[in-house]
Amino acid sequence: MESIKDKVIVITGASSGMGAVTARRLAELGAKVVLAARRKDQLKTLVAELGDNAIYVKTDVSKRADLDNLIQQAIAKFGHVDVLWNNAGIMPISFFDEGLVDEWDRMIDINIKGVLYGINAVLPHMLQRGQGHILATSSVGGLKTSPGIGVYSGTKFAVRAIMDTLREEVAQTIKVTTIYPGATQSELGHDITSPKIKALYGNLTGMPKMDEDAIASAFIYAISQPGNIVVNDITLRPQGQTR
Repeated sequence: MESIKDKVIVITGASSGMGAVTARRLAELGAKVVLAARRKDQLKTLVAELGDNAIYVKTDVSKRADLDNLIQQAIAKFGHVDVLWNNAGIMPISFFDEGLVDEWDRMIDINIKGVLYGINAVLPHMLQRGQGHILATSSVGGLKTSPGIGVYSGTKFAVRAIMDTLREEVAQTIKVTTIYPGATQSELGHDITSPKIKALYGNLTGMPKMDEDAIASAFIYAISQPGNIVVNDITLRPQGQTR
């Protein structure tokens, strides 16, 4: 296994959930972490906890300029970027006949454009260095869809297609990994407004869920492989989840 100590790792969606949990694990292993999200206060608190090898950059991944600035700030502070994890995402699921188009637009902007903008911001730097690792969070919803998750699933299928094509294009130089989590204890889904989803699934507490640390372990496993080994895809579900 390759040491994580001193790796420069940029994480979007880092103010809470699996991003924050992973940042803590990485800091314990000696990594240098650059944390990005929209909620500045939570980022500031987390960085204060992690110490001198952590910085934050307030970032809205739906804005291309914000991702460009994120990578520039990471390089300015630590000299380079070894790893980018495009982790930010939202999940306000609904049925098509509810017509929650504004929520569809937000998912497209964050779940798809955020990944593309992240790739665009860091890829020239990594290609110039001749090394790097780009990861993205898809979902088991990016492998199989079901009623009520059509747009969310569509965005996560898009992440799958984007990342697999990126892998084919840059495999000789850059490592590419896509993570497909099942149900996880996180804030994901807290912004669901659909009456039909709430009536069908309640507050989503009745289903089996993984601890966020499971995702952190998967991420660490992927980025700690030897230089000539790439973990391209990781799918995790809590025991009992069938879809």
